[in-house]
Amino acid sequence: MNKAELVTHISSQTKTSKTMTENVLNSFVEVVVKTVKKGEEVRLVDFGTFCVGKRQERRGINPRTKAEMTIPARKLPKFRPGRYFKKLVK
Repeated sequence: MNKAELVTHISSQTKTSKTMTENVLNSFVEVVVKTVKKGEEVRLVDFGTFCVGKRQERRGINPRTKAEMTIPARKLPKFRPGRYFKKLVK
């Protein structure tokens, strides 16, 4: 399901306009991104948690040159599904 299909589905279930539904969805995504970017978590009970994960510095090999290189540490966004969500997907 892509964003347009999601907006259509939510719009029909909530009996709101597609424009309004898309605005709410865009606002939700924006708030989650800004919050996670600050290093905080967004917890939706029974659904899951959006958070920041950390990767440590590690050694790697450049596939073109076969030379060893150091891959720097970095932060990345993560989603941990909640217990209820995991149970339904099983």
